[in-house]
Amino acid sequence: MRDRWVRLQAVAVSGSAGEGLLLAALPLLAVSVTTDPREVSWVNVAGQAPWLLFSLFAGVLIDRVRRTTVLAWAYGIQVCAALALAVTGTLHALSLPLLLIVAFTVTSSQVLGDGASGALVPEIVPPERFAAANARLQVIDRGVVQFIVPPLTGGLIALSAGAPAWLACVMAATALSLARGIRSSALVASGRHPLRDIAEGLRYLVATRLLRAITITVGLGSFAASGISALLVLYVTQLLGLGSVGYGVMLACLAAGWVISSFFVNRLVRWAGYSWAMRIAQTLAAVFPMLLVIVPPWPWLAGGLLALTAATVLVWNVCSQSSRQRFTPPRLLGRVLTSHRALAWGLTPLGALTGGFVAARFGLRAVWLEAGIVHAIGAAIVWIALSPRAFAAAEREAGIRDPASA
Repeated sequence: MRDRWVRLQAVAVSGSAGEGLLLAALPLLAVSVTTDPREVSWVNVAGQAPWLLFSLFAGVLIDRVRRTTVLAWAYGIQVCAALALAVTGTLHALSLPLLLIVAFTVTSSQVLGDGASGALVPEIVPPERFAAANARLQVIDRGVVQFIVPPLTGGLIALSAGAPAWLACVMAATALSLARGIRSSALVASGRHPLRDIAEGLRYLVATRLLRAITITVGLGSFAASGISALLVLYVTQLLGLGSVGYGVMLACLAAGWVISSFFVNRLVRWAGYSWAMRIAQTLAAVFPMLLVIVPPWPWLAGGLLALTAATVLVWNVCSQSSRQRFTPPRLLGRVLTSHRALAWGLTPLGALTGGFVAARFGLRAVWLEAGIVHAIGAAIVWIALSPRAFAAAEREAGIRDPASA
């Protein structure tokens, strides 16, 4: 079991590196092809579309096929996308349609890979280690994709337009090779129509009170976070008076909070239980944005609050993912994980648009106030629906005896 866990982490590192290189390179390459903001924005749209269009069908695949096979397929798809971008970039034959196809393909592989790895965790990690395992995987993914790889990508593109994609191809091929070496259980093939399987996963997610409340709360959180993320650069440069270096420092503060909290999230869950850990995290997620509305625009204070915000997000994400893994039957896990993501992330584009409207109408600080209010609504749901009694009832129904739960 330990060997499989080590291999899954290695897959996460190499696979996230490949994804990060491609996702960071695509906007930069798009700007080299066209300077029309509308056309450049289509690369982002194509990159987000699979989460809504493909997630539900990916869940069916994850529940019908051996999960390590799906994981290998995901990185095989990524190898093809990286190779196409590498060749065309090296030959100076890039075009906007090609970039749109690559963006869609890369995210499609990410949908498959994230869903398959999430469904694999319960197979190779005991339940009492879910929180620690999910924290490790999230830190690997976010750290590599958002903070380590992007600066490297810019330097590689300066050498050659195809250079990041060639390296991404190597990393994806490495992840593919490692994924093929992980043993996983065979699944019972379903003879039903895929739409019936999708409906079964959605019904289970919506009908399970605890999981339904988590999905609604995550949907509200993604709405609020997308508005903040879209306008963070303006907040840093205009309100805090910092330049591009300062913006990088603020992103580093987010990364620091994310990484530091990963070291204690498992102990917090063991000490407080899932219910209280999620209540605390969601309440603080509402408090910190509101503090950024009223505190003086001091960079060191803003950086500290951003770090604390990221820490609470990691705690929530770990408990949220672990709860789906604990309270979902194995045969439904792929569909429930991807259904949650499709429903919860559906509000992200609307959140970004709303944040822009609020900032234009009421100022940048109002975006943080809006986020705090939305998170407060989520906190009310958490305090009502995710009580210790609710978790205890869900554990009894699932036959779980876990001392980490309140």
